[in-house]
Amino acid sequence: MSTTPQYAATPKVGLANITTANTNRDGTGTIGTVLSAGASGTRIDRIVVIATSTTTAGMVRLFIHDGSSARLWREVPVSAVTPSASVATFYAAMSSNNGQDIGFLPLTLPTGYSLRASTHNAESFNVIAIGGDL
Repeated sequence: MSTTPQYAATPKVGLANITTANTNRDGTGTIGTVLSAGASGTRIDRIVVIATSTTTAGMVRLFIHDGSSARLWREVPVSAVTPSASVATFYAAMSSNNGQDIGFLPLTLPTGYSLRASTHNAESFNVIAIGGDL
């Protein structure tokens, strides 16, 4: 165990656009890769889910992939939104600075692991992970 704080050596941003409906919670089906860990691992401090079109009630699912299989890590409830000139698209953010996200973030991925995402309904979302390689 380190006796000194570990800070991200290189900033890292991962992005996936997910659009294919996948109701599975077992890590099977179409799942997009948001961010892959670097050679010394990667720390994720913030995750943003933003729709790029109209949404219906559903779920965006986040998975941790260990190099061979994906396991459900967290679900993000999606509300019905019809964007317009005065209505913004669906948006959700998780941060290591937010009390309700403590215990989930920061997320440290070891080498060979990745963060992946899927959408319950066939709707378009950008899933963005912000952090850094260790």
